[in-house]
Amino acid sequence: MTTLYLSHPACLGHDTGPGHPERPDRVRVLDQMVEHERFGLLHRALAPGNDRAAILRVHPERYVDQIEAAVPKQGLVKIDSDTVLSPGSWEAITHAVGGTVAAVNEVMRGNSANAFVAVRPAGHHAETEVPMGFCFFNFAAIAARHAQKVHGAERVAILDFDVHHGNGTQEIFWSDPTVLYASSHQMPFYPGTGAVDQRGEHDNIVNAPLAAGNSGREFLMAWEDRLLPRVEQFQPDLVVISAGFDGHKRDPLGGLELVENDYSWVTRRIMDVADKHAKGRIVSILEGGYDLEGLARSTAAHLLTLMQH
Repeated sequence: MTTLYLSHPACLGHDTGPGHPERPDRVRVLDQMVEHERFGLLHRALAPGNDRAAILRVHPERYVDQIEAAVPKQGLVKIDSDTVLSPGSWEAITHAVGGTVAAVNEVMRGNSANAFVAVRPAGHHAETEVPMGFCFFNFAAIAARHAQKVHGAERVAILDFDVHHGNGTQEIFWSDPTVLYASSHQMPFYPGTGAVDQRGEHDNIVNAPLAAGNSGREFLMAWEDRLLPRVEQFQPDLVVISAGFDGHKRDPLGGLELVENDYSWVTRRIMDVADKHAKGRIVSILEGGYDLEGLARSTAAHLLTLMQH
């Protein structure tokens, strides 16, 4: 079985304005990267379009309608200081949702060993009814709920190594014992959540804060000592990765000192757990990563590891 790579040109149409770090080139550089011969065995496909039912499993209809209605006919609309909608944003969002759902379908049906969804905007800061941090809908949450409702997954683990804490994912699943959220992230840092004592109502949230300047050693220890043992205990049927690469030392927004090998290592360890409990099933979704070279190199390391299933 192959690794599936899903993206769509519509994701380039989400325009955040000049100088914004979350820009179309982020997906463009990944699409170019996977044309290299070392990705010859990667199965590439276009992310399909809208799956409104999948969004509504996570976000209430009035909120979805509000976001859709806020999309401008021309120009840009600021939802908050750094979260922007443009005329092409809704189509980008619908293909991000469709790609997420398609990835879950292919992996849960056994057609692909695992999948990487290269879409934008990102998702893990989006709460149930709050868009923020470049995010409108929470794609990792949409993936988990789709796996549960359509494919009968009982337990889904969402593992997040973005430099920023996924406050949205934590909020959505705070009181849900069927979803484990495990995150390493820089603290103190945006969005201000992710302390060790934030554990959820069922001890289903596990946070491992890192300090600015931490490198692969501290990152490795956070996953090996704190996060992965909890994932092992949880025994998930599916692993969803919020794959943010803004912990790379080149990243302009983050303060961690990670390198490509750190992403290879954490991917391999996540695969070990997925192999043991979830039949190897992993759906990885792009989150942050704002230096194009750091993003491409880190994503390549992640993908090449996923392809070694």
